[in-house]
Amino acid sequence: MNNPIISVRNLVKSYGQFQAVQSISFDVYEGEIFGLLGPNGAGKSTTLEIIETLRSKTSGTVVVDGIDLDKNPSAIKKIIGVQLQTSGFYPGLNLVELINLFGGLYNRAVDPIELLRKVNLEDKAKNKSKELSGGQRQRFSIATTLINKPKIIFLDEPTTGLDPQARRNLWDLIREIRDSGTTVIITTHYMDEAEQLCDRIAIMDKGKIIKLDSPDKMIDELVASGFERPKQVKSANLEDVFIQLTGHEMREDA
Repeated sequence: MNNPIISVRNLVKSYGQFQAVQSISFDVYEGEIFGLLGPNGAGKSTTLEIIETLRSKTSGTVVVDGIDLDKNPSAIKKIIGVQLQTSGFYPGLNLVELINLFGGLYNRAVDPIELLRKVNLEDKAKNKSKELSGGQRQRFSIATTLINKPKIIFLDEPTTGLDPQARRNLWDLIREIRDSGTTVIITTHYMDEAEQLCDRIAIMDKGKIIKLDSPDKMIDELVASGFERPKQVKSANLEDVFIQLTGHEMREDA
């Protein structure tokens, strides 16, 4: 396993008497896809927003690529990419203009076409975001996380609302980003997505991390405990059938 690129120790976030995050500790390793899962209100979004320097913490320590959050949060901002919600894009600008705008905010020269090529949107360069399909908008949203060439990107439920083809195309893109050397932290409500993508997963509930391991080890441990599904597990599922019948290749509206 690589060295930790994020180290969180005894992190607490309180709102009056309520503790949204209750003294959690974990590491994210360089070059992995790390999943943070949990029901609504579990504390996962608060945890990530603290690491992203978007929310203050009550106590504990956060170190990102050797940078202490308390000492130099602006340095952390320079090495991370946070997924933007598509509703935040200026509707009158095309994709090239939007990338140039965000590049200016980072004070960084960007080649918009090269960036769009990475997310298979080169042919949509002159389109406005409102003219894109759901899958295309999500790919562009991920492209915005790469503008400052970050070491770490944070993706918040990136495939919500997408059809099966668009979801799997986005999975491929996320793997490509990881394979290029960028660490990826992802939240998702889709358990199959977490199982397919994540090298390790932290499961949160009521402000605490209740389990942290690889998906395979978590599943093997559950099976070893005597757990059995009420329905026999098949080697494929209905989504696999759909993809096989309709084609896995990238489509114009994916």
